[in-house]
Amino acid sequence: MTTFAPPPAPVRQDGARHRAAPPRDGGALARARRLFTGPPEDPRWARPALWAVLALATALYAWNLTSLTGNTFYDAAVYSGTKSWKAFFFGALDSGSFITVDKPPFALWVMGLSARAFGYGNWQLALPMTAAGTGSVALLYRLVKRDFGAVAGTVSALALTLTPITVALTRDTNPDPVLVLLMLLGAAALLEAVRTGRAMPLVWSGVAVGFAFNTKMMQAYVVLPAFFLVYLWAANASLGRRVRNLAAGTVALVVSSAWWMVVVDLIPASSRPYIGGSTDNTVWDLVIGYNGFGRVFGASSSVGSQGNGASFGGEAGPYRMFNEIMGGQISWLIPFAVVALAAGLVLRGRAPRTDARRAALLLWGGWFVLHYLTFALAEGTFHPYYVTAMAPGVAALAGAGGVMLLGAFRERPAARWGWVLPAAVAVSSAWAVVLLRRVSGSGALYTTAEVVAGVAGAAAVTGLLLARFTARRRLTGVAALAAVVALLAGPAAYSAAAAGSVTDGTNPTAGPTTGRTGGAGGRGPGAADGGPGTGSATAPGGSGEGKETAGRPSDSGGSTSGGDAAEPGTTESGTAGSGTESGAAGGRAGAGAGSGSQVSSAMITYLKKHRDGATWLVAVATDQTASSVILESGEPVISMGGWSGSDDAMTLARLKSLVKAGSLHYVVVGDGGGQGSSAAEVAAWVEANGTAVSAYSGLYRLDASDTA
Repeated sequence: MTTFAPPPAPVRQDGARHRAAPPRDGGALARARRLFTGPPEDPRWARPALWAVLALATALYAWNLTSLTGNTFYDAAVYSGTKSWKAFFFGALDSGSFITVDKPPFALWVMGLSARAFGYGNWQLALPMTAAGTGSVALLYRLVKRDFGAVAGTVSALALTLTPITVALTRDTNPDPVLVLLMLLGAAALLEAVRTGRAMPLVWSGVAVGFAFNTKMMQAYVVLPAFFLVYLWAANASLGRRVRNLAAGTVALVVSSAWWMVVVDLIPASSRPYIGGSTDNTVWDLVIGYNGFGRVFGASSSVGSQGNGASFGGEAGPYRMFNEIMGGQISWLIPFAVVALAAGLVLRGRAPRTDARRAALLLWGGWFVLHYLTFALAEGTFHPYYVTAMAPGVAALAGAGGVMLLGAFRERPAARWGWVLPAAVAVSSAWAVVLLRRVSGSGALYTTAEVVAGVAGAAAVTGLLLARFTARRRLTGVAALAAVVALLAGPAAYSAAAAGSVTDGTNPTAGPTTGRTGGAGGRGPGAADGGPGTGSATAPGGSGEGKETAGRPSDSGGSTSGGDAAEPGTTESGTAGSGTESGAAGGRAGAGAGSGSQVSSAMITYLKKHRDGATWLVAVATDQTASSVILESGEPVISMGGWSGSDDAMTLARLKSLVKAGSLHYVVVGDGGGQGSSAAEVAAWVEANGTAVSAYSGLYRLDASDTA
């Protein structure tokens, strides 16, 4: 009698054995179990490893969440949006809706809904960013795992989790974590469209990128060339169908990108806020100017609002990502990612046109290359935290490409592929040691990371070479694990430092100070000179006595300091409670210092006492001053000149109209406070017709009779 042994457990391409599929009971209990244990075809360790990575990401991003200060520029806009639905929709800086921030409002909406649901405070604003960061890690795992297996997905998710600039930024209230999540959702839908050849996933991809556009405008479009080319080349459909589907996806992209801009620009200027950052009070100008070509070329297409910009990431050039400022933030895995991308494409060179792995490599490689070139060569305003958008591409290539290199090494160790993986690990480990040497003396954490990176890297390379020449295959797995430790030791040290410190809300960075920009726990450019982070704030309606620490008012009446400037590239600050408004020329053409006037807590108390029913508490020169006063007082404040004082938001005719209607009684005028074309005229009229408040330098009272 012949008997048959049960078939062996199936083996994935990454070498991990699967569990036998359990009987399908389809019940809720089975579905709940699969949530924690994963699909039956996955290796047993895969889902627990994913949960561990997600727990690590959540811990890094949410540690001490209640103490995060955030970016006071955006915080003030969110606070204003909780007081007025009109301000909420437009993304206005003040609840009176005089002027908008210089970004579209989607990220503000996300934080604003959290604040409306849970109350306004530190963790309420930071919670959506933490969720977006952890969600991006989970989504990247899913995308990479689908094409390259659980090992690749886990390594990619861990690499993204430990990207230092991502950790620092996710612990902040800048819009970039939302941007990254939306771009990844677009990538997920695109890869589904490539596999199926259907149009609807491509439409959803366009919608996701469109919402990303309404988070940070043109930066969302950096990935679009890769999206279009990957679908056009690799989608499982005829050429005609691919073109038609791309057309449908493009329509979805345009509609989801432009709807808010079109609605706002169609509303009469007299019925909406001034569009901050624009030169002609339109969102379109903001798109193509300050938040578009101005970021790349350093000059606004409409000339006037951008100038050459300010770089907090070093000089533009192909090596910017490796300099002393940027290197520790993003470059750890770039050498390995480059080798992995090139080798992976060679390995899939003879695959069919619709090969899913090659399509994914092209997508992640395009994501990385396009972002690298954009950020490295950009001559406009540039902050280090922008490069968090590049992190998913680097992380995906490290995980997916690493698994492909390991597979090639195991299959053909005696051929040329036997050298590629050891060489990639050696170069990347050496670069990690170089980066850590730059900050030697900054603490035991970085010294330990340097030793770990060096020792683990040497062990990994040695193990791989021994496996190559002695055919001891068991050494390969141990060496691969050592390589992961070597390549992630440095990022882990930087990320741990970022999670344990309160970083600058304006220019968040991870790790130690490198001498040119603030690291974890430090402040950004200008802090040492009385720049951002030097002030204090008090409870709305308070007397100005006592300092808080979180930078925003709360429902209970408490408020916090934060005086950090907003995202655009300057080092200006206008911190309520500090008694000064200091700054340096920065982000836009003609952007000068703040008004030089004093906006102290005592002045704010005086203004609230003598407000006399006005809509706005006071009008000041710049967004920095206005946002700080808004957060301290809890009242609407006019920024007459936008971010740096160069916007022509306040004209003399508009000022007279507001004063005559009783909507505004107080204006702060200082030395060089505004750089817009109407600023000098406004200042001269206020000084000539207003009544100076002798107790406070630069403060003038205006009444309807003064406009006669």
